[in-house]
Amino acid sequence: MKLKDVQKLLDAKVLTGEDLLERPVESCCGSDMMSDVLAFTKSNTLLCTGLTNMQVVRTAEMTELSALVFVRGKVPDEDIVAEAAENGFPVLVTEHTLFEACGILYAAGIKGCSKRGK
Repeated sequence: MKLKDVQKLLDAKVLTGEDLLERPVESCCGSDMMSDVLAFTKSNTLLCTGLTNMQVVRTAEMTELSALVFVRGKVPDEDIVAEAAENGFPVLVTEHTLFEACGILYAAGIKGCSKRGK
């Protein structure tokens, strides 16, 4: 699936990275705990989170995430969006809750991340 498909499914607004919507998304991690993101994600993973601080971007820098999706209509500060843009991470915002966003993506065929590879 492409990031542009995710954007449509979640009716998400793109804050940065409009030119990167062709990026592939193979799995999704829904978490506000960045330690879990570090432990469970793999390349081409989409991160859905309600955490809107710089730690999210720093975590994305250490992994090969496809993009960041902030849930519950939470909009990160301009400095967070600017840092994400500088590092090539698209940032999207959806009104869906974390549970709903992950469920919509799962129903559309995106798999979750787990150490068991399921």
